[in-house]
Amino acid sequence: MDHAQAMTRLEAVLAANPRDGGAWSMLGHLLRRVGKLDGAIACHRRGLEFAPENPSIWSNLGNALVEAGRFDEALAAHAEALRLEPLAPAFLFNSAVALRKAGRFKDTLAMIERAAAGGTATPELRWERALARLQIGDYVHGFTDYEARRGLASYHGRPPSERAWNGGSLDGRSLFLFTEQGFGDAILAARYMPLVRERGGRVLYECHPELRRVLSGVGVDSVLQPGSPPPAFDVEASQMSLPGLFGTTPASIPPPVTLTVPDSSREKAAHRLGAREPGTLRVGIVWSGRVTFADNGRRATSLARFLRFAEVPGVRLYSLQKGPPEAELADSGVAGHLVTPLGPELDDFADTAAMLEQLDLVIMTDSSVAHLAGSLGTPVWNLVQYVPYWIYGFSGDRTPWYPTMRLFRQGPDQDWEPVFGRAADALRDEVRSVTGRRVASR
Repeated sequence: MDHAQAMTRLEAVLAANPRDGGAWSMLGHLLRRVGKLDGAIACHRRGLEFAPENPSIWSNLGNALVEAGRFDEALAAHAEALRLEPLAPAFLFNSAVALRKAGRFKDTLAMIERAAAGGTATPELRWERALARLQIGDYVHGFTDYEARRGLASYHGRPPSERAWNGGSLDGRSLFLFTEQGFGDAILAARYMPLVRERGGRVLYECHPELRRVLSGVGVDSVLQPGSPPPAFDVEASQMSLPGLFGTTPASIPPPVTLTVPDSSREKAAHRLGAREPGTLRVGIVWSGRVTFADNGRRATSLARFLRFAEVPGVRLYSLQKGPPEAELADSGVAGHLVTPLGPELDDFADTAAMLEQLDLVIMTDSSVAHLAGSLGTPVWNLVQYVPYWIYGFSGDRTPWYPTMRLFRQGPDQDWEPVFGRAADALRDEVRSVTGRRVASR
């Protein structure tokens, strides 16, 4: 039954009996699936008017509130579901997810232990535990649980294999390293290639076409198109398993990969950006990652917020945005005036890297460009959501994964406004600092 058919059926059920609490909650569930969170929350609350002792409705309400970022209310709803049915695995799991997304990692781990009591943790529980552990820097246990992702129903990569590599010596054997997740993850994991090569084998490296040129110097024996059948190999591993296979701790993170920037890309960038304007700071901006990424709506924002940086004297903005959000620039009326659009010149990540080399700073919400800039050593200010990607931890303004990256974090209210306010103040300080250094160097 598709969404429209299910909606029609539920509407008929509610027309016949508007006091059916379960039907109201199911309607809320369907609305949540299509992103209509306000309506979903209202439906679940209507359902509770008629069935206040139904724990499933409380749990469904909690799930919708989590997606809406209303964490205090969500945790209260999940607590009520567990009060009514304390041992229900689904309610324990939903509560653990809510606690993690609310940034309460100690409570998350306690809830997962409660859910796994008397049995083996499911892949779903282990995955939640991995995310919580990695967020707080417990890499030793976190990377062990991280492998549970391959047992999730939502996992679309290669299934587990009997020829899984354990990270040991290859002794001339061939290793198939397959890619998964996004472009940024591939750049993040590429730093492990020198360690892989030290194991003495032949490396078959799966690489996105968009990353081929910029990662062409990683020193592999063969580069493969993602999704194509690999040639014969002896053992295999996901690139995202490499941190765990090499026993990474916060103190042993390898330096970022050395990127390859072709001369042709550098010539294109130099021609597009032209001569530097004396006394100005070239600042790249990116306001959205890939729109198909499930959490992009929480980590991304709009171009309009970035335009406040154009108000800072001495700053010139350059858009590195690609994909559907790039259309915001054309619609804004500032393209070519307050913001120079570079997106049309970017055919792959090598072109983007060449543009980054010409910039003084990048200010952005988290996406693959953050990994690219961090690997190049370009100063990058990453404006991150309240509970961000695990490599950024949960506190502080630095990450050990990228030494030239500065983090500007949302608070628990998930409001972008103070984040951009702090970044604008820091940008004014940066302009004054750079201007002072240039004057002193004359």
